Parts: sequence; C-alpha cells; structure tokens
Amino acid sequence: MDSTHALAQLAAHLGIDVVSVTLLTFGIFYPRHRRRELIPAYCALNVALFAVVAALGEAGRGGGLALGFGLFGVLSIVRLRSDALRHQEVAYYFVTLVLGLLCGLRALGLGVTAGLAALLLLVVYVCDHPRLYARDRRAVVTLDAVFVDEGALRAELGRRVGEPHGWTVQEIDYVRDLTVVEVRFRQPEVRERWAPPVRPYREAPAPSRQETA
Repeated sequence: MDSTHALAQLAAHLGIDVVSVTLLTFGIFYPRHRRRELIPAYCALNVALFAVVAALGEAGRGGGLALGFGLFGVLSIVRLRSDALRHQEVAYYFVTLVLGLLCGLRALGLGVTAGLAALLLLVVYVCDHPRLYARDRRAVVTLDAVFVDEGALRAELGRRVGEPHGWTVQEIDYVRDLTVVEVRFRQPEVRERWAPPVRPYREAPAPSRQETA
C-alpha cells in the first residue's frame, strides 16, 4: 500500500514537472526566441535533474542530499555563460533546473510544488515579455573616429543608432582612426511607415510608320 502511494505521489510530481517545463519551453521560450536547438537541452536537463533528485530523495529518505545535489546542479550552470548564449537563455536554464529540483522533492507536497512552479512560470512570463522593453536594443558599433569627449561620443551614438542608455568602449585604434563601442540604446519610434515612391504611369508612344513597316 505504501509503495502504491509513493508511486502515485511520484507520478503526480512528474506530471507537474512535465507540464511546467512544457509551458516554459513551448509556451514561453520558443515563441519569443525561436531557438529550436535549445529546447531538447532544456527538457533533458529538467527531466534528468528530476530523476536524480527523486532517486536520491528515495535513497536518503530525508531530502537533504537531494537538495544539496540540486543546488550544486543549479550553481554549475554558471559555466554555460558564453557568447553563444544570451542572458535570457541562461535564465531559462536556471528556471528549467529549479523546476526539476522542486518537482523532484516529494517532501514539499503537491500544493507547494505546484504553487512554486506556477510562480516561476509567472515571473519568467512577465519579466521576459516582449512588450516590456520593446525598443531597447544592444549592438556593437564601429565609429570612423576617435572620441575623447564623452559628450561627443554620446551625440554621435544618438545620431547613428538612437538614444544611448550606456556604452562600453571595447577598442580605440589611433592608427586606423576607429572606435569600437558596445552600446545599449533605445530604438527611435517610427512614426510613419515607409512606402516606395509611386511612379506616374506613362503611355507608350505610338509606333511611327517606318517602324510599322
């Protein structure tokens, strides 16, 4: 009887985990970022962490060892920070692992597990909403001049890309007279939609008698 109850509880926690990671990857992440290659990684990490934490919790009968392993897995995700992954995608890695950790700890109970999973999904949905910072951009700009005055650099960036929020000078080349800047800016609002010019219709001239002949 106890084993049947334990299996039912494990199945319920697994169901919460699968539903949560499915909503995270297919309902939030993919429609916004369109990184198809990251979806198998998110799902595999989530289910693998759930399986290991659930197994360790069953073996230890206390959950302390499982919690320690889960925290180690969450902290080790820092190594995934690279140029190929943006900060938003690293945040999804964190949430994926934390969901597997929470759902794998059966000592929390179904209500607490479901509530915490829903809280994580709500935070990700709101904080990564595309309308929240719709016009904020980040780019690396190469300027064909060396700027000593900060005000002149701000004015040049504002003229080229938009209102700058902040920037970091990555390279100054006095030989080629170049400045490479990583800038975070606000894209100017487009008031009028551009349309190609319409050429007036002209009738073709009638052929002359010589051309007809």
